[in-house]
Amino acid sequence: MSHDDRPVYLRLRDGIAASILEGKVKDGDALPSVRSLAAEHGANPLTVAKAYQTFQDEGLIVVRRGVGMFVAEGATARLLAAERKEFLDERWPAIAAQIRRLDLDAEDLVERALA
Repeated sequence: MSHDDRPVYLRLRDGIAASILEGKVKDGDALPSVRSLAAEHGANPLTVAKAYQTFQDEGLIVVRRGVGMFVAEGATARLLAAERKEFLDERWPAIAAQIRRLDLDAEDLVERALA
């Protein structure tokens, strides 16, 4: 399944995770409301709520009734660890196999990644 074939709520989740991992949203920061994020992405509010629920289930966001949703303390480190594990366990084996099939040079790849 390609990235674009994934359900919308998972693509929204990926975008929120990227914002946290890139430091655009930090531990303790407020997240956009369900309605505003839905409007920004042209998504159904229930779809956005489902994306947020995945983070809530993982303890990465906290809801303060009447105030909003916030990135939980320590969420960035936990999310980074989970994303690294998922990459290394799920995606890296196929990437490594393709690197071997194409006989690519590891040093050249590293240089390109850092450029």
